[in-house]
Amino acid sequence: MSGLPSMLVDSHCHLDFPDFADELDAVVTRAEAAGVGRMVTISTRVREHDRLLKIAERFPNVYCSVGTHPHHADEEDGITPDELVALTQHPKVVALGEAGLDYFYDNGSPQAQERGFRAHIAAARTTGLPLVIHTREADADCGRILEDEMARGTFRAVLHCYTGGRDLAMKAIDLGLSISFTGILTFKKSQALRDLAAELPADRIMVETDSPYLAPGKYRGKRNEPAYVGEVAKVLADARGVSPAEIARQTTENFFRLFSKVPAAA
Repeated sequence: MSGLPSMLVDSHCHLDFPDFADELDAVVTRAEAAGVGRMVTISTRVREHDRLLKIAERFPNVYCSVGTHPHHADEEDGITPDELVALTQHPKVVALGEAGLDYFYDNGSPQAQERGFRAHIAAARTTGLPLVIHTREADADCGRILEDEMARGTFRAVLHCYTGGRDLAMKAIDLGLSISFTGILTFKKSQALRDLAAELPADRIMVETDSPYLAPGKYRGKRNEPAYVGEVAKVLADARGVSPAEIARQTTENFFRLFSKVPAAA
């Protein structure tokens, strides 16, 4: 990817959320003006995928995923890998997920979350597309499922908005997966997360906003948006002792390697 212009990528945002409804064009324009060359707007409900796809089709630099967030695991319990695979045929659908485990909120039964997680892994394995993994307060079970499923056949994935422990992060790295950071990395209380970010392999790190949530540093308390992903990159660069330009280059290369269906030139 050495021929790419210098850019940043927001590998995880939610442009279909109501927070952006009144000014979506402006949000995308601001991101592009800030050097954000690609955005992936992430699915949380398979049954509402058409709405997400319309946004990805509307903007040349916006792509999307298809999947069920663990909060909605009971609501969408029973969606099969074949159903997911079929929805990935569209050229703008570049990933599976987000799917995984969230034990912080009681919004989806652990059993349905695990069934959904495994179904998404199967679809990722079949398609070769990356799985965007949501994991919160579920390190042990997440690690167990990842090891079990990787033994059944390899797949590609990223643990997004990482806030878990070092053990799970290193297990993911050992399994060939990637780790992505949000504005949480910039929070004062997040020194342990910055320490972890500093020791991860350079070819396995990415940045994202998870907007409209988790606005970084100087935007704390405001609605987040893709234009702010540069603030995450700056803190990641500082934690790793490299320049922001180097982090932009590395995380963008990592993105295109993992999200390989996204064209380098839109």
